[in-house]
Amino acid sequence: MLGLLGIDERRLRLTWISASEGAMFADAISSFVNLLKELGDHPLKESDVSLDVDPSLEKRSEIAFPLSTDQTDYCMECSICTGTCPVSRELPEFAPKQFIKRAVMKLDEDLIRSREIWSCLSCGHCSVRCPAMIDFPEFNRILREKARKVNNLPVESHHGIQQHVSRLQTRCHKQNRTAWAEQVGEFQDSGDYFYFVGCLPYFDITFRYLDLAPLNSAKSVLRLLNRMDITPVISNDECCCGHDALWSGDQATFLTLARQNLEVIKASGAKYVLFSCPEGYATFKNHYPKFFGKLPFTVIYMTAFLEQQIKHHPLSLRPSADNTVTFQDPCRLGRLSGDYESPRKLLKQIPNINLVEMERSRENALCCGTSAWMACTGCSKAIQTQRLHEAAETGADTLITACPKCRIHLSCAQSGTDMELEIKDIYTYIDSHIK
Repeated sequence: MLGLLGIDERRLRLTWISASEGAMFADAISSFVNLLKELGDHPLKESDVSLDVDPSLEKRSEIAFPLSTDQTDYCMECSICTGTCPVSRELPEFAPKQFIKRAVMKLDEDLIRSREIWSCLSCGHCSVRCPAMIDFPEFNRILREKARKVNNLPVESHHGIQQHVSRLQTRCHKQNRTAWAEQVGEFQDSGDYFYFVGCLPYFDITFRYLDLAPLNSAKSVLRLLNRMDITPVISNDECCCGHDALWSGDQATFLTLARQNLEVIKASGAKYVLFSCPEGYATFKNHYPKFFGKLPFTVIYMTAFLEQQIKHHPLSLRPSADNTVTFQDPCRLGRLSGDYESPRKLLKQIPNINLVEMERSRENALCCGTSAWMACTGCSKAIQTQRLHEAAETGADTLITACPKCRIHLSCAQSGTDMELEIKDIYTYIDSHIK
Protein backbone atom coordinates (compact mmCIF):
# COMPACT_ATOMS: atom_id res chain seq x y z
CA MET A 1 0.00 0.00 0.00
CA LEU A 2 2.79 2.42 0.88
CA GLY A 3 4.56 1.57 -2.37
CA LEU A 4 1.47 2.53 -4.39
CA LEU A 5 1.34 5.85 -2.55
CA GLY A 6 4.95 6.52 -3.47
CA ILE A 7 6.14 6.13 0.13
CA ASP A 8 9.23 4.00 0.84
CA GLU A 9 7.92 0.84 2.51
CA ARG A 10 10.86 0.87 4.91
CA ARG A 11 9.15 3.77 6.69
CA LEU A 12 6.81 1.25 8.30
CA ARG A 13 8.20 -1.50 10.50
CA LEU A 14 6.48 -4.12 12.62
CA THR A 15 8.53 -5.82 15.34
CA TRP A 16 7.23 -8.12 18.08
CA ILE A 17 8.91 -7.41 21.43
CA SER A 18 7.73 -8.56 24.85
CA ALA A 19 7.49 -6.20 27.80
CA SER A 20 10.53 -7.86 29.43
CA GLU A 21 12.84 -7.24 26.48
CA GLY A 22 13.76 -3.63 27.21
CA ALA A 23 17.18 -3.74 25.54
CA MET A 24 15.68 -5.21 22.35
CA PHE A 25 13.03 -2.48 22.37
CA ALA A 26 15.67 0.24 22.68
CA ASP A 27 17.73 -1.28 19.86
CA ALA A 28 14.67 -1.53 17.60
CA ILE A 29 13.73 2.10 18.18
CA SER A 30 17.30 3.29 17.71
CA SER A 31 17.84 1.41 14.43
CA PHE A 32 14.46 2.55 13.06
CA VAL A 33 15.15 6.20 13.91
CA ASN A 34 18.56 5.95 12.24
CA LEU A 35 16.93 4.45 9.13
CA LEU A 36 14.41 7.29 8.95
CA LYS A 37 17.25 9.79 9.16
CA GLU A 38 18.99 8.05 6.27
CA LEU A 39 15.80 8.10 4.20
CA GLY A 40 15.46 11.83 4.73
CA ASP A 41 12.29 13.91 4.73
CA HIS A 42 9.07 12.04 4.00
CA PRO A 43 7.52 12.64 0.56
CA LEU A 44 4.12 13.87 1.76
CA LYS A 45 3.18 17.48 1.31
CA GLU A 46 2.57 19.29 4.58
CA SER A 47 -0.74 20.96 3.84
CA ASP A 48 -4.19 21.04 5.32
CA VAL A 49 -6.54 20.34 2.39
CA SER A 50 -9.03 22.85 3.73
CA LEU A 51 -6.50 25.64 3.20
CA ASP A 52 -6.18 24.78 -0.50
CA VAL A 53 -9.87 25.01 -1.33
CA ASP A 54 -11.53 28.06 -2.83
CA PRO A 55 -14.25 29.03 -0.27
CA SER A 56 -16.65 29.80 -3.12
CA LEU A 57 -16.48 26.14 -4.19
CA GLU A 58 -17.42 24.94 -0.72
CA LYS A 59 -20.60 27.01 -0.78
CA ARG A 60 -21.86 25.86 -4.17
CA SER A 61 -23.51 22.63 -3.07
CA GLU A 62 -25.48 24.33 -0.30
CA ILE A 63 -26.89 27.10 -2.48
CA ALA A 64 -27.66 24.67 -5.32
CA PHE A 65 -30.34 22.69 -3.50
CA PRO A 66 -33.52 24.69 -2.87
CA LEU A 67 -36.83 22.92 -2.23
CA SER A 68 -39.93 24.63 -3.53
CA THR A 69 -43.11 25.02 -1.48
CA ASP A 70 -44.91 22.73 -3.92
CA GLN A 71 -42.29 20.03 -3.40
CA THR A 72 -42.41 20.17 0.39
CA ASP A 73 -46.23 20.31 0.46
CA TYR A 74 -46.47 17.27 -1.78
CA CYS A 75 -43.83 15.49 0.27
CA MET A 76 -45.78 15.92 3.51
CA GLU A 77 -48.77 14.10 1.98
CA CYS A 78 -46.77 11.20 0.56
CA SER A 79 -44.69 8.28 1.84
CA ILE A 80 -43.60 6.57 -1.36
CA CYS A 81 -39.93 7.10 -0.46
CA THR A 82 -40.30 5.26 2.83
CA GLY A 83 -42.12 2.39 1.17
CA THR A 84 -39.40 1.91 -1.44
CA CYS A 85 -36.29 2.59 0.68
CA PRO A 86 -34.29 -0.62 1.35
CA VAL A 87 -33.02 0.80 4.65
CA SER A 88 -36.55 1.62 5.86
CA ARG A 89 -37.52 -2.00 5.33
CA GLU A 90 -34.80 -3.09 7.73
CA LEU A 91 -34.89 -0.09 10.09
CA PRO A 92 -38.54 1.04 10.45
CA GLU A 93 -37.47 4.19 12.30
CA PHE A 94 -35.62 5.40 9.19
CA ALA A 95 -37.78 7.42 6.79
CA PRO A 96 -36.50 9.82 4.10
CA LYS A 97 -39.72 11.83 4.34
CA GLN A 98 -39.02 12.65 7.98
CA PHE A 99 -35.72 14.30 6.99
CA ILE A 100 -37.61 16.68 4.70
CA LYS A 101 -40.25 17.30 7.36
CA ARG A 102 -37.66 18.19 9.98
CA ALA A 103 -35.94 20.52 7.53
CA VAL A 104 -39.26 22.27 6.77
CA MET A 105 -39.86 22.64 10.51
CA LYS A 106 -36.46 24.39 10.78
CA LEU A 107 -35.06 21.63 12.98
CA ASP A 108 -31.70 21.92 11.22
CA GLU A 109 -29.59 21.61 14.36
CA ASP A 110 -31.44 18.46 15.41
CA LEU A 111 -31.14 17.01 11.91
CA ILE A 112 -27.43 17.52 11.37
CA ARG A 113 -26.67 15.98 14.77
CA SER A 114 -28.79 12.93 14.02
CA ARG A 115 -27.07 9.58 13.43
CA GLU A 116 -29.80 8.69 10.95
CA ILE A 117 -28.23 10.75 8.19
CA TRP A 118 -25.43 8.17 8.02
CA SER A 119 -27.86 5.27 7.47
CA CYS A 120 -28.88 6.43 4.00
CA LEU A 121 -27.23 4.42 1.21
CA SER A 122 -27.71 7.24 -1.33
CA CYS A 123 -28.90 4.51 -3.70
CA GLY A 124 -31.55 6.75 -5.30
CA HIS A 125 -34.43 4.29 -4.84
CA CYS A 126 -36.50 7.06 -3.27
CA SER A 127 -35.73 9.72 -5.86
CA VAL A 128 -36.64 7.72 -8.97
CA ARG A 129 -40.14 7.23 -7.54
CA CYS A 130 -40.61 10.61 -5.86
CA PRO A 131 -43.69 12.42 -7.33
CA ALA A 132 -42.26 15.72 -6.06
CA MET A 133 -38.93 15.04 -7.83
CA ILE A 134 -36.87 15.61 -4.68
CA ASP A 135 -33.29 14.40 -5.02
CA PHE A 136 -33.09 12.97 -1.53
CA PRO A 137 -29.54 11.55 -1.77
CA GLU A 138 -28.26 15.02 -2.71
CA PHE A 139 -30.34 16.61 0.05
CA ASN A 140 -28.80 14.20 2.57
CA ARG A 141 -25.30 14.67 1.17
CA ILE A 142 -25.50 18.37 1.98
CA LEU A 143 -26.73 17.56 5.48
CA ARG A 144 -23.63 15.42 5.95
CA GLU A 145 -21.36 18.31 5.06
CA LYS A 146 -22.99 20.31 7.85
CA ALA A 147 -22.93 17.33 10.22
CA ARG A 148 -19.19 16.94 9.84
CA LYS A 149 -18.72 20.57 10.88
CA VAL A 150 -20.40 19.82 14.23
CA ASN A 151 -18.33 16.65 14.65
CA ASN A 152 -21.15 14.25 13.78
CA LEU A 153 -18.99 11.78 11.86
CA PRO A 154 -19.70 8.50 10.06
CA VAL A 155 -18.55 5.10 11.22
CA GLU A 156 -15.93 4.06 8.66
CA SER A 157 -15.76 0.40 7.66
CA HIS A 158 -12.53 -1.58 7.30
CA HIS A 159 -10.95 0.61 10.00
CA GLY A 160 -11.17 3.62 7.69
CA ILE A 161 -8.28 2.46 5.50
CA GLN A 162 -9.86 3.57 2.22
CA GLN A 163 -10.64 7.01 3.62
CA HIS A 164 -7.05 7.35 4.82
CA VAL A 165 -5.74 6.31 1.41
CA SER A 166 -7.89 8.98 -0.25
CA ARG A 167 -6.71 11.67 2.15
CA LEU A 168 -3.09 10.64 1.68
CA GLN A 169 -3.53 11.07 -2.07
CA THR A 170 -4.18 14.77 -1.49
CA ARG A 171 -0.62 14.94 -0.13
CA CYS A 172 1.27 12.46 -2.34
CA HIS A 173 4.20 13.76 -4.33
CA LYS A 174 4.27 10.82 -6.74
CA GLN A 175 2.31 7.58 -6.68
CA ASN A 176 3.46 4.28 -8.14
CA ARG A 177 0.15 2.93 -9.39
CA THR A 178 0.75 1.93 -13.04
CA ALA A 179 3.20 -0.98 -12.63
CA TRP A 180 0.36 -3.47 -13.23
CA ALA A 181 -0.32 -1.98 -16.68
CA GLU A 182 3.29 -2.40 -17.82
CA GLN A 183 2.83 -6.17 -17.60
CA VAL A 184 -0.51 -6.23 -19.43
CA GLY A 185 -0.64 -3.99 -22.47
CA GLU A 186 0.10 -0.67 -24.11
CA PHE A 187 -0.66 2.71 -22.58
CA GLN A 188 0.75 6.21 -22.88
CA ASP A 189 1.18 9.52 -21.07
CA SER A 190 -0.89 11.63 -23.46
CA GLY A 191 -3.61 11.00 -26.00
CA ASP A 192 -7.31 11.26 -26.77
CA TYR A 193 -8.51 8.55 -24.36
CA PHE A 194 -7.79 8.66 -20.64
CA TYR A 195 -8.60 5.47 -18.73
CA PHE A 196 -9.47 6.52 -15.18
CA VAL A 197 -8.53 3.40 -13.20
CA GLY A 198 -9.78 4.72 -9.86
CA CYS A 199 -9.00 2.94 -6.60
CA LEU A 200 -8.65 -0.58 -8.02
CA PRO A 201 -4.89 -0.79 -7.25
CA TYR A 202 -5.66 -0.07 -3.59
CA PHE A 203 -8.70 -2.38 -3.47
CA ASP A 204 -6.44 -5.16 -4.75
CA ILE A 205 -4.44 -4.92 -1.52
CA THR A 206 -7.19 -4.13 0.98
CA PHE A 207 -9.49 -6.95 -0.14
CA ARG A 208 -6.88 -9.60 -0.83
CA TYR A 209 -8.45 -11.71 1.92
CA LEU A 210 -11.55 -12.20 -0.25
CA ASP A 211 -9.49 -13.64 -3.14
CA LEU A 212 -11.16 -11.27 -5.60
CA ALA A 213 -8.16 -9.57 -7.27
CA PRO A 214 -10.09 -6.37 -8.17
CA LEU A 215 -7.18 -5.13 -10.29
CA ASN A 216 -7.88 -7.92 -12.79
CA SER A 217 -10.81 -5.78 -13.91
CA ALA A 218 -8.47 -2.96 -15.01
CA LYS A 219 -6.16 -5.48 -16.66
CA SER A 220 -9.07 -6.83 -18.70
CA VAL A 221 -10.14 -3.31 -19.66
CA LEU A 222 -6.65 -2.49 -20.94
CA ARG A 223 -6.53 -5.71 -22.97
CA LEU A 224 -9.97 -5.00 -24.46
CA LEU A 225 -9.04 -1.43 -25.37
CA ASN A 226 -5.78 -2.57 -26.99
CA ARG A 227 -7.70 -5.15 -29.03
CA MET A 228 -9.78 -2.27 -30.35
CA ASP A 229 -6.62 -0.41 -31.39
CA ILE A 230 -6.91 2.08 -28.52
CA THR A 231 -3.84 2.95 -26.47
CA PRO A 232 -5.24 4.81 -23.47
CA VAL A 233 -3.57 7.24 -21.11
CA ILE A 234 -3.02 5.64 -17.70
CA SER A 235 -1.47 8.01 -15.21
CA ASN A 236 0.56 7.68 -12.03
CA ASP A 237 -0.75 11.11 -11.07
CA GLU A 238 -4.43 10.16 -11.12
CA CYS A 239 -5.97 9.96 -7.65
CA CYS A 240 -9.24 8.88 -6.07
CA CYS A 241 -12.25 10.54 -7.76
CA GLY A 242 -13.41 11.77 -4.34
CA HIS A 243 -16.73 9.90 -4.36
CA ASP A 244 -16.39 8.54 -0.83
CA ALA A 245 -15.23 11.86 0.64
CA LEU A 246 -18.10 13.64 -1.11
CA TRP A 247 -20.79 11.30 0.22
CA SER A 248 -19.35 11.28 3.74
CA GLY A 249 -19.46 15.07 3.99
CA ASP A 250 -15.70 15.61 3.64
CA GLN A 251 -15.98 18.29 0.99
CA ALA A 252 -12.47 19.68 1.42
CA THR A 253 -10.89 16.32 0.57
CA PHE A 254 -13.28 15.84 -2.36
CA LEU A 255 -12.49 19.25 -3.85
CA THR A 256 -8.74 18.76 -3.50
CA LEU A 257 -8.86 15.34 -5.18
CA ALA A 258 -11.15 16.61 -7.93
CA ARG A 259 -8.94 19.57 -8.70
CA GLN A 260 -5.84 17.34 -8.89
CA ASN A 261 -7.62 14.96 -11.28
CA LEU A 262 -8.79 17.78 -13.54
CA GLU A 263 -5.24 19.11 -13.78
CA VAL A 264 -3.83 15.66 -14.59
CA ILE A 265 -6.42 14.94 -17.29
CA LYS A 266 -6.04 18.38 -18.83
CA ALA A 267 -2.26 17.91 -19.00
CA SER A 268 -2.73 14.59 -20.85
CA GLY A 269 -4.66 16.29 -23.65
CA ALA A 270 -7.48 13.74 -23.36
CA LYS A 271 -10.77 14.39 -25.13
CA TYR A 272 -12.55 11.42 -23.56
CA VAL A 273 -12.28 9.98 -20.05
CA LEU A 274 -13.32 6.33 -19.70
CA PHE A 275 -14.47 4.80 -16.41
CA SER A 276 -14.85 1.17 -15.39
CA CYS A 277 -16.10 2.19 -11.93
CA PRO A 278 -19.66 3.60 -11.76
CA GLU A 279 -18.78 5.77 -8.77
CA GLY A 280 -15.99 7.56 -10.62
CA TYR A 281 -18.23 7.96 -13.66
CA ALA A 282 -21.17 9.37 -11.68
CA THR A 283 -18.92 11.67 -9.67
CA PHE A 284 -17.31 13.18 -12.77
CA LYS A 285 -20.62 13.31 -14.65
CA ASN A 286 -22.84 14.70 -11.89
CA HIS A 287 -20.69 16.48 -9.32
CA TYR A 288 -17.47 17.74 -10.92
CA PRO A 289 -19.49 20.15 -13.14
CA LYS A 290 -21.44 21.39 -10.10
CA PHE A 291 -18.23 22.61 -8.50
CA PHE A 292 -15.96 23.30 -11.46
CA GLY A 293 -18.31 24.09 -14.35
CA LYS A 294 -18.38 22.44 -17.77
CA LEU A 295 -15.65 19.83 -18.13
CA PRO A 296 -13.18 20.19 -21.04
CA PHE A 297 -13.62 16.51 -21.97
CA THR A 298 -16.39 13.93 -22.39
CA VAL A 299 -16.96 11.29 -19.69
CA ILE A 300 -18.01 7.84 -20.90
CA TYR A 301 -18.77 4.67 -18.98
CA MET A 302 -16.72 1.73 -20.18
CA THR A 303 -19.58 -0.65 -21.00
CA ALA A 304 -21.19 2.01 -23.22
CA PHE A 305 -17.85 2.75 -24.88
CA LEU A 306 -17.00 -0.91 -25.54
CA GLU A 307 -20.49 -1.70 -26.79
CA GLN A 308 -20.18 1.10 -29.35
CA GLN A 309 -16.60 0.25 -30.32
CA ILE A 310 -17.44 -3.40 -30.99
CA LYS A 311 -19.45 -2.21 -33.99
CA HIS A 312 -16.22 -0.91 -35.56
CA HIS A 313 -13.75 -3.36 -34.00
CA PRO A 314 -15.59 -6.70 -33.65
CA LEU A 315 -14.31 -9.06 -30.98
CA SER A 316 -14.16 -12.79 -31.61
CA LEU A 317 -15.92 -14.22 -28.56
CA ARG A 318 -16.32 -17.84 -27.49
CA PRO A 319 -19.85 -19.06 -26.62
CA SER A 320 -20.78 -18.81 -22.97
CA ALA A 321 -20.04 -21.89 -20.90
CA ASP A 322 -22.25 -20.71 -18.02
CA ASN A 323 -25.78 -22.08 -17.93
CA THR A 324 -27.45 -18.84 -16.86
CA VAL A 325 -26.16 -15.43 -15.76
CA THR A 326 -27.86 -12.44 -14.15
CA PHE A 327 -26.77 -8.82 -13.82
CA GLN A 328 -26.51 -6.57 -10.78
CA ASP A 329 -27.34 -2.93 -11.63
CA PRO A 330 -24.94 -0.55 -9.83
CA CYS A 331 -26.83 2.37 -8.26
CA ARG A 332 -24.35 4.96 -9.58
CA LEU A 333 -24.58 3.67 -13.14
CA GLY A 334 -28.33 3.04 -13.17
CA ARG A 335 -30.48 5.25 -10.98
CA LEU A 336 -27.91 8.03 -10.56
CA SER A 337 -26.67 8.13 -14.17
CA GLY A 338 -29.46 6.56 -16.20
CA ASP A 339 -27.54 3.74 -17.93
CA TYR A 340 -29.23 0.36 -17.63
CA GLU A 341 -28.77 -0.98 -21.14
CA SER A 342 -25.10 -0.73 -22.09
CA PRO A 343 -23.90 -3.53 -19.75
CA ARG A 344 -26.65 -5.82 -20.99
CA LYS A 345 -25.93 -5.04 -24.64
CA LEU A 346 -22.25 -5.75 -24.05
CA LEU A 347 -22.96 -9.09 -22.38
CA LYS A 348 -25.26 -10.12 -25.20
CA GLN A 349 -22.30 -9.93 -27.58
CA ILE A 350 -21.27 -13.29 -26.12
CA PRO A 351 -22.78 -16.11 -28.20
CA ASN A 352 -25.34 -18.35 -26.45
CA ILE A 353 -25.37 -16.29 -23.26
CA ASN A 354 -28.55 -16.78 -21.25
CA LEU A 355 -29.01 -13.48 -19.41
CA VAL A 356 -31.99 -13.48 -17.05
CA GLU A 357 -33.30 -10.65 -14.90
CA MET A 358 -33.80 -10.68 -11.15
CA GLU A 359 -37.22 -9.86 -9.73
CA ARG A 360 -35.97 -6.31 -9.10
CA SER A 361 -33.80 -4.92 -11.86
CA ARG A 362 -32.92 -1.68 -13.64
CA GLU A 363 -34.49 1.29 -11.76
CA ASN A 364 -35.99 -1.12 -9.19
CA ALA A 365 -32.75 -3.03 -8.55
CA LEU A 366 -31.76 -3.59 -4.94
CA CYS A 367 -28.41 -2.02 -4.12
CA CYS A 368 -25.42 -3.83 -2.62
CA GLY A 369 -26.12 -2.51 0.87
CA THR A 370 -23.15 -0.25 1.65
CA SER A 371 -21.95 3.13 0.41
CA ALA A 372 -18.68 5.05 0.59
CA TRP A 373 -17.08 2.50 2.94
CA MET A 374 -19.36 3.59 5.78
CA ALA A 375 -21.21 1.58 8.40
CA CYS A 376 -21.28 -1.99 7.15
CA THR A 377 -24.01 -3.03 9.58
CA GLY A 378 -26.56 -5.78 10.13
CA CYS A 379 -28.85 -3.73 7.90
CA SER A 380 -26.24 -3.88 5.14
CA LYS A 381 -25.87 -7.64 5.47
CA ALA A 382 -29.65 -8.13 5.37
CA ILE A 383 -29.90 -6.15 2.12
CA GLN A 384 -26.95 -7.99 0.59
CA THR A 385 -28.39 -11.39 1.53
CA GLN A 386 -31.73 -10.43 -0.01
CA ARG A 387 -29.97 -9.55 -3.25
CA LEU A 388 -28.01 -12.80 -3.32
CA HIS A 389 -31.23 -14.77 -2.85
CA GLU A 390 -32.88 -12.82 -5.67
CA ALA A 391 -29.98 -13.75 -7.92
CA ALA A 392 -30.14 -17.41 -6.94
CA GLU A 393 -33.90 -17.53 -7.50
CA THR A 394 -33.38 -16.74 -11.20
CA GLY A 395 -31.63 -20.08 -11.57
CA ALA A 396 -28.39 -18.30 -12.49
CA ASP A 397 -25.10 -19.76 -11.37
CA THR A 398 -23.23 -16.52 -12.17
CA LEU A 399 -23.94 -12.98 -10.96
CA ILE A 400 -22.19 -10.33 -13.05
CA THR A 401 -21.69 -6.72 -12.00
CA ALA A 402 -20.08 -3.65 -13.53
CA CYS A 403 -19.11 -2.18 -10.14
CA PRO A 404 -16.05 -3.24 -8.11
CA LYS A 405 -17.73 -2.34 -4.83
CA CYS A 406 -20.86 -4.37 -5.63
CA ARG A 407 -18.64 -7.36 -6.25
CA ILE A 408 -16.69 -6.81 -3.01
CA HIS A 409 -19.79 -6.30 -0.85
CA LEU A 410 -21.82 -9.18 -2.28
CA SER A 411 -18.84 -11.55 -2.20
CA CYS A 412 -18.17 -10.63 1.42
CA ALA A 413 -21.82 -11.23 2.33
CA GLN A 414 -21.90 -14.57 0.51
CA SER A 415 -18.83 -15.77 2.41
CA GLY A 416 -21.01 -16.02 5.50
CA THR A 417 -23.63 -18.20 3.79
CA ASP A 418 -23.82 -21.61 2.13
CA MET A 419 -24.59 -20.03 -1.25
CA GLU A 420 -22.19 -20.69 -4.13
CA LEU A 421 -22.92 -18.06 -6.75
CA GLU A 422 -20.02 -17.05 -8.96
CA ILE A 423 -19.81 -13.26 -8.59
CA LYS A 424 -17.86 -11.90 -11.54
CA ASP A 425 -16.70 -8.59 -12.91
CA ILE A 426 -18.16 -7.77 -16.33
CA TYR A 427 -14.82 -6.82 -17.92
CA THR A 428 -12.97 -9.94 -16.83
CA TYR A 429 -16.01 -11.95 -17.93
CA ILE A 430 -15.93 -10.46 -21.44
CA ASP A 431 -12.14 -10.78 -21.59
CA SER A 432 -12.31 -14.45 -20.60
CA HIS A 433 -14.49 -15.13 -23.66
CA ILE A 434 -12.02 -13.71 -26.17
CA LYS A 435 -10.90 -16.41 -28.59
